[in-house]
Amino acid sequence: MAHLEELCADAWPSPADERLGAWRLRAAGGYTARANAALALGDPGVPLPAALDAVRAFAAAHGIPPRVTVPTGSPWDTAVSGAGWVLDVGHPAGAEVAVLVTELAGVTAADGPWTITTPDRPDDDWWALGLRGGRPSPVQRHVLDPDDGSTAFVLARDAAGAAVGQVRATVVQDHLHLSWLEVVPAARRRGLGAALVAAAAGWARTRGARFGVLQVALHNTGARALYAGTGWTEHHRYRYLVPPA
Repeated sequence: MAHLEELCADAWPSPADERLGAWRLRAAGGYTARANAALALGDPGVPLPAALDAVRAFAAAHGIPPRVTVPTGSPWDTAVSGAGWVLDVGHPAGAEVAVLVTELAGVTAADGPWTITTPDRPDDDWWALGLRGGRPSPVQRHVLDPDDGSTAFVLARDAAGAAVGQVRATVVQDHLHLSWLEVVPAARRRGLGAALVAAAAGWARTRGARFGVLQVALHNTGARALYAGTGWTEHHRYRYLVPPA
């Protein structure tokens, strides 16, 4: 569990990432909870009250709310919640998350009426699809585009050349980390999501990856159904805890 969480953190890198024992204090200007939370995976090397004070101080220094990510049911979930921290129910993307895994050899999909490419840099269409027509901020570029050859910006186009789907694929050690899956409404329920996942898996296999890992909010039932249909299973869950109001 801890190994997978470390891989996911490496695949979604925060500009500020400091170690506190086995904890990681992370900040990314508020862009996504996973990049702006302390990841609690083991002994922080100091008593728990001091560790939580360090989380608050780090968050204040970076202008973000204090937040801790804990694997659900882990000793650190028990400890941090026992210190009075509560579920971050105000987080719109979902305060409880499932971590799914698969063996990439079994991830396949049927062909469809689209063309899928796996470039190692995002083009304007990839950004526009994911950002609803917007442009990436410097923080978003840092998190999403490491520009080191580890990431493919998978993009599907229809017969007219319009961008209709995307996913971000990052290889960390022997794992593929998937994120930012998006399919335009007009192209949904036609197998494109599964085709994007399969294209990402095929690309990752050429780079030595054998396994896949991804994070999906528990309330995102549509995405969870898609991943279940392409062979992904739940490994564990995590949740975001924040100080009481």
